[in-house]
Amino acid sequence: MKTIKNILMAAIFITGSVAIAQDKDPKPVFEKQGDLIKGTFYYEDGTVRQEGTYKDGRLHGEWISYNQNGEKTAIANYKNGQKSGTWFFWSESKLTEVDYQNSRIASVNSWKNESSLVSNQ
Repeated sequence: MKTIKNILMAAIFITGSVAIAQDKDPKPVFEKQGDLIKGTFYYEDGTVRQEGTYKDGRLHGEWISYNQNGEKTAIANYKNGQKSGTWFFWSESKLTEVDYQNSRIASVNSWKNESSLVSNQ
């Protein structure tokens, strides 16, 4: 249960970091791509913090978060503003995979750097 709480906190961080980033970081860039709007958010030093797309004003498609070194920290998927599909969270020592169905967590798997399964919920 503790792992699920940690995953939920990370998911909240991903969606909430966009609003926080706007206070002190460079302004985000938005560009139209067909029926989607791509948003790119930056750290103070100009490196990409997060990027993803919107459809009809809602999160839609793949969202990727990066640390200040440019390494991926999370990949999330949305469909019409709802959490969808498989999400991935990276830390120095662990990869966590969270599967969503109907915007609810269906399963959580974690692996250590040694590629062994840590937990399966």
